[in-house]
Amino acid sequence: MLRGKILVIGAGRSTLHLHEYLAKHLSSEWAITIADRDLSLAESMVFAPGVNAIALDVQNYDELARILPGNKLVISMLPADLHLLVIERCVELGIHVATASYLTDQILAFDERARQAGVTILNELGLDPGLDHLSAMHMIDRVRREGGLITHFESFTGGLVAPECDDNPWGYKFTWNPRNVVISGQGGAVKFIQEGQYKFIPYHRLFRRTEIIEIEGYGKFEGYANRDSLKYRSTYGLDDVRTMYRGTLRRPGFCKAWDCFVQLGATDDSYELPGLEEMTHRDFINTFLAYNPTDSVELKLRQYLKIDQDDVELWDRLVYLGIFEQTPIGLKSGSPARVLQHILEKKWALSVKDRDMIVMWHKLLFKDSPGVMRELNASLVVTGEDRQRTAMSKTVGLPLALGSKLLLEGSITRRGCIRPVYPEIYEPLLDQLKELGIHFVETLRIDN
Repeated sequence: MLRGKILVIGAGRSTLHLHEYLAKHLSSEWAITIADRDLSLAESMVFAPGVNAIALDVQNYDELARILPGNKLVISMLPADLHLLVIERCVELGIHVATASYLTDQILAFDERARQAGVTILNELGLDPGLDHLSAMHMIDRVRREGGLITHFESFTGGLVAPECDDNPWGYKFTWNPRNVVISGQGGAVKFIQEGQYKFIPYHRLFRRTEIIEIEGYGKFEGYANRDSLKYRSTYGLDDVRTMYRGTLRRPGFCKAWDCFVQLGATDDSYELPGLEEMTHRDFINTFLAYNPTDSVELKLRQYLKIDQDDVELWDRLVYLGIFEQTPIGLKSGSPARVLQHILEKKWALSVKDRDMIVMWHKLLFKDSPGVMRELNASLVVTGEDRQRTAMSKTVGLPLALGSKLLLEGSITRRGCIRPVYPEIYEPLLDQLKELGIHFVETLRIDN
C-alpha cells in the first residue's frame, strides 16, 4: 500500500544517482513524480514502474499550484534562485522540502512559518554544502566529547577530472554547471577568519590567494577561499575558533591562469557584448585590450597582464584554450562570462570515456585534554564511472536521497529551516554513505 506522494523537481546532470536511489528504495512505498521543464530529460530518469515523469515550468504559477498538493515531500534540484517559488507554496500546503543548495537569508525568512506549519526545509544536503557538514560535525563533536578544545578548522572541496583522464594543462574539465565555474567568487568579498584576524578578499584578488594541500596518493592541489566562511562558526558551534576557512580545490597552476581572465574582465556577467555574431575567439580577447595597430593580441595580453616570457606553463594553458585562434565564437548574444563559458566548453567538456573525481579535505587543530596540540585530517576521494555516472552526481545525489528517506521515515523531527549538522542526521547518513562507497580517511598527528 502506498504511503503517499513525492515530487522531485529537476532532472539535470547531477541528479542521476538521486533518482536511481529513490526508484530502488522508495518507489514501492511512495508514488514518485519527476518533474522537469524538459519532459524527455525527466523521462530519462525513470528507473522503476512506480515513477512517473511530467513536464513542469515552476515559474508558471498555475502549473505549480496543480502539481504540489497531496505531496508529502518535494525534493528541489532547481537552480538556487528558483527554490523560493517552491518553498513558499510548500510551506502554505504543509509539505516538507529538501534541497542540496545553500540556506540563504531568503530561504531562512520562511523558518518561523515552516515551524508553525510543521514543515521541515532541509537544506545544504549535497556535496558542498552537504557531505562537508556531515563529516565536519562528526569530527568536531567527537573531539568535543573527548575534551578537546578546537582552535582551527579548514575545509576544501573540488570537482576535478580523474588523474588518468587528465589530458590538458589546466588539470580540469567541467563536472558541474559550467556557468557556476566561470562566475565563481563573484557577488561580494570572500570572508574568513585566520589566527583571530578577520580576512576579506575582493574578487579581483581571489585567485592569487591560494594554499597548497597534499592528499596521499593523489598529489598536490591548490585551494582558494569560498564565499562566507564566517557564518559556519555558529553553524558548527565554533564561535570562538581562531581560524575558519572554507575553500575550493583545483590543481596547482589553475588559479594563476584563471586570474588572467578575471583581470581582463572576461568573467563579467553584467552586460551584453555588441557585435558578437561576427566575433572570433581572438577578437573576444582583443576586446579587453588597448588599441594598437601594430602589436599582436598575444603581445598586448602579455604586456597588460605582465606575463613573463619564461612563464611557459601559464602561457601554455592560455594557448590550449584556443583564445588566440580566428575561430568564430558561434553565439548571437551574451555577456563576457557567457562567451568565455562557450569557449571553455569546447575544451573542457568530459569525453565519452572520461571520469570525474571529487576531492574533499578537512583540517582540524585542537588541544587535547592533556594540553597537547593535535591535527586531525579527513580526506574523501570519489571517482566517477563515466560521463553520465559521475562522482559529482553520486556525491550530490546520494546524501540528498538518504536525507529525504530519513525525513519521510520520521527520523528527522526538527522543523523549520535546518542543515544536516545534528547527530540524528549525520550519523546514520555517514554510515549509509560508507556502504555506498563514500567514506572519509582520517589521520591524527601531533601538530608541530
